[in-house]
Amino acid sequence: MRKRVLIADDTTLMREMIRGALPAEDYQIVGEATSGDKAIELYQETKPDVMILDINMPKMNGIDALTEIMKIDPNAKVIMCSDQKYESMIMMALKKGAKDFVIKPFTSYDVLLAVKKLFDGE
Repeated sequence: MRKRVLIADDTTLMREMIRGALPAEDYQIVGEATSGDKAIELYQETKPDVMILDINMPKMNGIDALTEIMKIDPNAKVIMCSDQKYESMIMMALKKGAKDFVIKPFTSYDVLLAVKKLFDGE
């Protein structure tokens, strides 16, 4: 059964790259958000198996969005992505419930590996 994925990044290129990293036979993209507030809204609507969430976004950053998502679903599987310069925020995100992270610039393989790790053993 294909895993349902929600992508939240304000950059079109990054969303395209993440989408391209996940083989269609294994993953279904159920939505794409360009801001933290939209990410929360889409999470509630789509109830994805995994969410890939950028830290630095307009309106509401990824840390605040993650906090709200974890209130909605304490078992949410969220992978954070960000630039190296936001390393302290990544550590904060992990403390708030994120399951993993990928550092930009990342490769398609980095994204796929992070997602696959969440479902190992299923």
